Amino acid sequence: MTFATVPTRRLITLGVALAVGATVLGAPAAVAATPPEGAYWHTKTMTTTSTHPRQFGSKSDAYSLVQREISERWSAPDGRNWFGYRELGTLPGTVADKKAWRRDGSPSTWNESIDGKTVKLSAEPAKGRLAPAGRERKFWVAEQWLTYDEVQRLPADPSRLKDWLTKAGQVGREDDIPGWLEYTLPEFLHDFPAPKEVRTAAYQALLTLPGVRAGGAAKDGLGRPGAAVVLDSSSGKGKKATVVKVSLIVDTGRMVLLSRDQKATLDGKAFPEMSSNKTLIQVGWTDSPPAVPALS
Repeated sequence: MTFATVPTRRLITLGVALAVGATVLGAPAAVAATPPEGAYWHTKTMTTTSTHPRQFGSKSDAYSLVQREISERWSAPDGRNWFGYRELGTLPGTVADKKAWRRDGSPSTWNESIDGKTVKLSAEPAKGRLAPAGRERKFWVAEQWLTYDEVQRLPADPSRLKDWLTKAGQVGREDDIPGWLEYTLPEFLHDFPAPKEVRTAAYQALLTLPGVRAGGAAKDGLGRPGAAVVLDSSSGKGKKATVVKVSLIVDTGRMVLLSRDQKATLDGKAFPEMSSNKTLIQVGWTDSPPAVPALS
């Protein structure tokens, strides 16, 4: 994994202009005064791809592998960021995959797939790393850089927030504003320290978008209860028809995202390359300093 920065000259100016627009749209004064509740806004995420795109074993007894990783991010109110990352190891996916893997001798490393492609996979967790993330001492929100105070002044009304984001998307030359809103609004539930009132507005605005529906009470992979939100989309025709179903589970008490599960099909068949699961183990303020992600 590499740590990259984003060109920012145009976006810094854009961010300031739009943040000022947030107050014009009428964000409540109480939201603007929300103080930090800790030293860092912290997210800890476990990502599991549904399957590695290659298969292993033998052609007559093939199995798929699941790749897992843990990532953490710490953001201080002054805009400093740190990113931690660790690969957790590769394992067979389904029960059938595990049986085929055992018949393959239960290997713990893989260097070549069935079709002869070179890979480098291991069942053992990697060492992990921690590094400062980016040069900008601001928060990346809706494709622009905002200060902590500007984040606090974002609209806390769902209609006004959606209008603000629509304008941001138009200035950013997004060609599919509804799709961009569908992608961007869930980020308010975990990605940066927006006040709870703003996160609530983002959740409510998300439910008004076409192709988005409430899915009722649900539990994430860790057994935590929440409310499901389902996002359906499709593109292409015939053999290129792609259908994507994204299921979010939201803790509506704290108003933070618990998990995001994406399942895709291509021509009616499972499309592993576009399928994944993310479990947000921790979202919120912490006083614990940045550290290499622990295996636990």
